[in-house]
Amino acid sequence: MKIGLIGYGKMGQIIGTLAEKQNHEIVLKINSANSNLLNHDWLKQCDVCIEFSTPQTVVKNIVACFEAHVPVVCGTTGWYETLPELAASYKDSTLFYASNFSIGVNLMFAINKFMAGLMHTQASYKVSMQEIHHLQKKDMPSGTAITLAQDVLVAYKELNGFGITPDKSKLVIDCVRAEGVIGTHLVQYQSEIDEITLSHKAFNRQGFAEGALLAANWIFGKKGFFTMQDMLHLNLR
Repeated sequence: MKIGLIGYGKMGQIIGTLAEKQNHEIVLKINSANSNLLNHDWLKQCDVCIEFSTPQTVVKNIVACFEAHVPVVCGTTGWYETLPELAASYKDSTLFYASNFSIGVNLMFAINKFMAGLMHTQASYKVSMQEIHHLQKKDMPSGTAITLAQDVLVAYKELNGFGITPDKSKLVIDCVRAEGVIGTHLVQYQSEIDEITLSHKAFNRQGFAEGALLAANWIFGKKGFFTMQDMLHLNLR
């Protein structure tokens, strides 16, 4: 495939290296210094674009790809409130979006939903969450943590949403930023006598890159808006 990389930071560079090892061709690399290249003439050279940018630029980037009739794989988070409007305006376009492209994390999503369904009837256990990321992580909580929280809240209807500050009426997500951490997510159920913890710890960004490239291959020739649930056939909802 001929791939355009929109957002050429750490993730974009890892995806680019892995893509070339898999005999794909990187025909476009967009960052803040050359965003003027995100136009029809350059985009039409791409079979697919993989987008890891910022919440402030992601929608503009996706629309540019749609208008050039190029499918998009998007790993940027913090913008999903605009997704319904985007889907309504570009029904014939192709978008694959995920809060996390790691296969392991998406398996955790499925386990998390199942566990929440078991645990919400056990009144002696209190549920909480923690996410730990590197210092450069901008969104808080992470998109992955939000996905986990939303699935917990489906079972815990008595909780009034989630938040990052102590609140007995909400699912609390403890957000930690530390040097050298790739990404760790925990869902904890604690009673007075024991604790059950579901956790995922990323050792590097390779899993995210592999998942994004799998998604790019999977959407080839497809029309519509897709998630990891569609590709992996996981019942996450």
